[in-house]
Amino acid sequence: MKWLTLISFIFLLSTARSWNLQRTARDADHKSPIAHRFNDLKEETFKAVAMITLSQYLQRCSYVGLSKMVKDIVDLAHTCVANENADGCSKPLPSVFLDAICQVDQLRDSYGDMADCCGKADPERNQCFLSFKVQHPDFIAPYQRPAADVICNEYKDHRVQLLGNFVYTVARRNPFLHAPAILGLAAEYEKALKTCCPESDIGACLDNKVQQLSVIKEKAKKIDVKQQHGCRVLEKYGERTFQASKLVRMSQKYPKAPFGELVKMVHDVKDVYRECCAGDMVECVDDWSELVASLCAKQDVFSSKLKPCCELPPVEQTKCIMETEFDDKPDNLPSLVEKYIQDQEVCKSYEANHDAFLSEFVYEYSRRHPEFSTELIMRVSKGYETLLDKCCKTANPAECYRNAVEELNKHIKETEDVVTTNCELFSTRGEAEFIKGLLVRYTKKMPQVSTDTLFEIGKKMTAVAKKCCNLPEQKRMSCSEHYLSIIIEDMCKRQESTPINDQVSQCCNELYSYRRPCFTAMGVDTKYVPPPFDPMMFNFDGKMCDAPPAEREEGQLKLLINLIKRKPQMTEEQLKTIAGGFTTMVDKCCKQSDADSCFGEE
Repeated sequence: MKWLTLISFIFLLSTARSWNLQRTARDADHKSPIAHRFNDLKEETFKAVAMITLSQYLQRCSYVGLSKMVKDIVDLAHTCVANENADGCSKPLPSVFLDAICQVDQLRDSYGDMADCCGKADPERNQCFLSFKVQHPDFIAPYQRPAADVICNEYKDHRVQLLGNFVYTVARRNPFLHAPAILGLAAEYEKALKTCCPESDIGACLDNKVQQLSVIKEKAKKIDVKQQHGCRVLEKYGERTFQASKLVRMSQKYPKAPFGELVKMVHDVKDVYRECCAGDMVECVDDWSELVASLCAKQDVFSSKLKPCCELPPVEQTKCIMETEFDDKPDNLPSLVEKYIQDQEVCKSYEANHDAFLSEFVYEYSRRHPEFSTELIMRVSKGYETLLDKCCKTANPAECYRNAVEELNKHIKETEDVVTTNCELFSTRGEAEFIKGLLVRYTKKMPQVSTDTLFEIGKKMTAVAKKCCNLPEQKRMSCSEHYLSIIIEDMCKRQESTPINDQVSQCCNELYSYRRPCFTAMGVDTKYVPPPFDPMMFNFDGKMCDAPPAEREEGQLKLLINLIKRKPQMTEEQLKTIAGGFTTMVDKCCKQSDADSCFGEE
């Protein structure tokens, strides 16, 4: 099976969870969507992506059972290729997969209420099915790698089945990870087998290769997080916000590309995201491949840095494109002040075509500022839009917005100050003190959040500082705000089902680009009433003595969180005293013969 044909998309796909049964414009030229996609992808790739799609919906089904379903879908594709007017050939491709799922015998026995989805009409049917995907399926046993010689014999005699099983194994454990990423993992797995099976010590070789594979899996998990975030932005904030964010990024990366070409590319990216977000792997993969091909066909228009990538085999193009540095800015770009502030026709241009005018402002501003984050440029753009909305209604607009530069620079200063302050704290105080400071601030902001969740948020934010503060200065802001936006969006998603407090609700209801500054500026929750004292919050025993350093540190940090939950008004000095007392207590009790009794007394 040609597993390598789709690896190139692994690093570009971003996905979401909303269903869109409107086909892309190019589908309108085909009577049969399934025949169209089958002809595009060819049988081997189509089969692989069909297996991934079904595995992610039907996570409890066996490989054998899903293989039969894949065969039925491939048989339909063959029929439709031969005769596009045949029965069932005109169905939208997503409906083909959902109909197959709804025909599974005893669906309710295995999946319970998910079977009720079959009674809904599209697109609600798919939305229903997506809601039943289990992100971390605890009903699937951890993967156990067979003996090395068994794997190699299986690869030699039954290669397609072995790799198909690998794809199935990964897909059902990662129901939102997209087909290209999974096929990329399968390709790496096959590379390991090709290299190791001829070796004398197959096991040692595979151990080494599997370690490399685990790194790739970790990278795939990170891609998955970004994919889900992109989908969430499209779903929650809409096309306008999504396209604005993409226009900023692409204008920074390809500053020499004409405005019209970038707008078209952004529109196409949005359309493909919509398909990917719906969980429709076949159309997602096919249309993304066309998008990459289109970019390479116009590489001279977008960036000279694309040339080496586009000369690579298809399997390597996308990764290369994603990792390519921003192109150099064109020389002698004029100041934007003259066109967007001093020009007497600003309001006339703005009112004539509001969105086009602002899009061009975003393009021009972004290509001049590759060092700014996407979110900052969106805030600057929104600030400019708000200013024009106000000033263009006055008798003297020019006088109204003459201080526009100073107003917009406030956004820049706030963001630069946050990045600089936090990176200096991380650099001077170190990782351990940095996370303590974060936990103190965020526990006071939202003390209603569970101790474990606050600890998790603190770890994630500290990881952002570790990753971004070590980058060159011109990349720090973009890195920091991107990852913080993902953390905040995850927090806001939890807030939807379990409200935290009024402050968090207010920030989560802000515009996408304004949420991070809102969380940063959030103060102590003055309405919070501490819970009654619970001794179990401060319960320690002898296990602490045998715990590795990381677990001891976790215990200390959770103690810190619980102390602030009890006494949000505690000063930094009081917290330092108690933290020092905790360390002294552990040192003292762990030297005693009866550590448990000592901990109880202390």
